[in-house]
Amino acid sequence: MNTGKRQPAKEELRVAVIAHDAKKADLIALFQKHTKVLGRCTLLATEATGRMLKEHAGLEVRCFLPGPLGGDVQIGAEIISGRIDALIFLRDPLTAQPHEPDITALLRICDVHKAPVPSNVASARILLQTHGG
Repeated sequence: MNTGKRQPAKEELRVAVIAHDAKKADLIALFQKHTKVLGRCTLLATEATGRMLKEHAGLEVRCFLPGPLGGDVQIGAEIISGRIDALIFLRDPLTAQPHEPDITALLRICDVHKAPVPSNVASARILLQTHGG
């Protein structure tokens, strides 16, 4: 049973990554700047985000389904099971998302299971700097 405790900082950080289309360029720039710390992490992402990170930042990423097709839900299940420590989710607050109920459920899961979830570049940068980047 998951107690909501995250892995100790000395262990490899397991980070899930999601970015709405309007935020993908910001995510690439952030990840290119922090490849040193991210290279020490296990990265997981929804399909398009993961493919983009592999191509533009040269990082190894395990990909799930696209967000609208259940990738957000798959990542939520990994958080519940304790297999993800944090979620970097660069959200586009100005565009309605057709799978908003899945997004809301994912954010609730992060809150319940005490997973940090930065939703913009500034807060993601703080998370990465905290872990040596």
